[in-house]
Amino acid sequence: MTEQSSDIRGGDSRLPPKRSSESQVELSQQMMPSDANPLGNVHGGHIMKLIDEAGALAAMRHARRPVVTITMDSVSFLSPVRVGHLLTLRASVNWVGKTSLEVGVRVEAEDPITGEITHTNSAYAVYVALDDAGKPCSVPPLILETDADRRRWTDAEERQKIRLERAKKKKT
Repeated sequence: MTEQSSDIRGGDSRLPPKRSSESQVELSQQMMPSDANPLGNVHGGHIMKLIDEAGALAAMRHARRPVVTITMDSVSFLSPVRVGHLLTLRASVNWVGKTSLEVGVRVEAEDPITGEITHTNSAYAVYVALDDAGKPCSVPPLILETDADRRRWTDAEERQKIRLERAKKKKT
């Protein structure tokens, strides 16, 4: 990953821009029997709830405002998460619009006995920042510092176009 000069994109230019690294969130939690089915596999819905929590925290850290979830792109489970595993979720802001933010969340499960770490899934969620009256409000621009930041921005921009096209089709 090569470093290049930073650029600032999206958001409201009247607000001070922020780096993705300033709002990143890492949550870790051991999976318990109450999180799982009788076979010892953690419920997908429980993992999705944790994805939403980690994503919302990253969005709030960026916006410094409350946020609501607008959409979560499809979530595919690559491998099961078992009772006793340490689940770690890493969330980063990928893209910002005027009032919305896309956050990417990577989920990994670690067997704390063997140390084996498995990437179980990734998800992208979009949040909208709210003002004190509960209405959408502007968010700060995002500073892109690295090639990886720019790649995540470009990929997120493409996903956002697809989301908007899908929403437009639903209306017609």
